[in-house]
Amino acid sequence: MRRSVSTTEVAQRTAIDDAVIEQLVRAFYARVRDDTLLAPIFAARIADWEPHLKRMCAFWSSVVLMSGRYHGQPTKTHLSLPIDARHFDRWLDLFERTAREVCSASAPDHFIERARRIAESLKLAIASHNGEMLAKGRRLSSEEPTL
Repeated sequence: MRRSVSTTEVAQRTAIDDAVIEQLVRAFYARVRDDTLLAPIFAARIADWEPHLKRMCAFWSSVVLMSGRYHGQPTKTHLSLPIDARHFDRWLDLFERTAREVCSASAPDHFIERARRIAESLKLAIASHNGEMLAKGRRLSSEEPTL
């Protein structure tokens, strides 16, 4: 019951619903697939985009609406990826631009704030996994991690 009340409150305050989430996810990943830095990372791991897009819609529904639709381990999935600060910068840039273009009202800020938290959490986890300690203000190594 508490989750549905929170979901309803966030949806009313931000104008975010499943249709907005899907529009943002599809527009964002279209940009990712065209991006020279990010596309190779994704192309090496995703052959069929539709299941990935559906999973990302469920993920963002859980993140922004607290719907509980996503059941997965995103940190574990990202630990061994050959990514560094440049990839996170580009991911956030594309995501923020897409959110601001696709969403209205306070929705972009709601998405972007959560995307930044997710990126920071993933950076710390990847650095730790690679034996790196990121002090406050330090960036994830710009060299590709050894896998």
